[in-house]
Amino acid sequence: MKVFPFKIPKSGEEPLIYQEDIEISFYDKLHQHEEVQISFIEKGEGAVFAGDTISQYQEGDILVIGSNLPHVFRSDVRENEISVMRTLFFTFTSFGKDFFELPTFKTIYPLLESSKNGFIIHNAPKKVVKYFKKLKKADPYSRFILFLDILKWLSTAENEPLSNYLYHKKITDNEGKRMQTVFEYVMTNFHQNITLDEIASIANMTKNAFCRYFKVRTNKSFFQFLIEVRIERAAKLLSSTGELSVLEIAELCGFNNISNFNRKFKELKQLSPLQYRKMNS
Repeated sequence: MKVFPFKIPKSGEEPLIYQEDIEISFYDKLHQHEEVQISFIEKGEGAVFAGDTISQYQEGDILVIGSNLPHVFRSDVRENEISVMRTLFFTFTSFGKDFFELPTFKTIYPLLESSKNGFIIHNAPKKVVKYFKKLKKADPYSRFILFLDILKWLSTAENEPLSNYLYHKKITDNEGKRMQTVFEYVMTNFHQNITLDEIASIANMTKNAFCRYFKVRTNKSFFQFLIEVRIERAAKLLSSTGELSVLEIAELCGFNNISNFNRKFKELKQLSPLQYRKMNS
């Protein structure tokens, strides 16, 4: 299957597509699709790359991924545990080109605009979880009503952006495979010292060409991206275990200097590691 573009499976001319993923890990290839994606994480946790940013997701979260926003899931795989995701797909013109511009949807339109960068909502309330669980057995009319209820709630809920960079270009198959290779290598080896020579070789490019290539496609340098991956992993360890010290977590995530770790962590999370642990444990 090609990495780019990705076609959402559907039958007929359905304007609203429901998909249920029950897997050990979610689809783990970098891809983009025309449809806006609204996903409820019923079971599982891990990380999602979207545009230029890596974010952690867990059970009970809702992710909204905009049209043609490149993204890839990286599930935390645990023995004998499955991941479950319930998703709705639609385009801005699924129900007619002017549907979302009707006065009725004035309060929802800002939500559709912010979906272009994607966003995540943590700990969905029970009533919204019920909406997603009813989707599977709902007839097309009832599913559409549930969809509108979900949109209405999303438009008022607090959220965190998934990407700071709005990507307008459709990425080619070769570009997708190359970026997928880079992401996979980083996620597997982020705790080690990764040199520019090493990662450029993985991408089959010269160092200068790789630096330009990566910056154009993510709006950040490779090493900035690497630091963000390390900090996200450290944040997860800080919130999930009290057995490891901050120094041990820093070393496990590829930081050899605790002062540098503390500084970078605070830059990205606006809290020190200890403050973050206290607030999230």
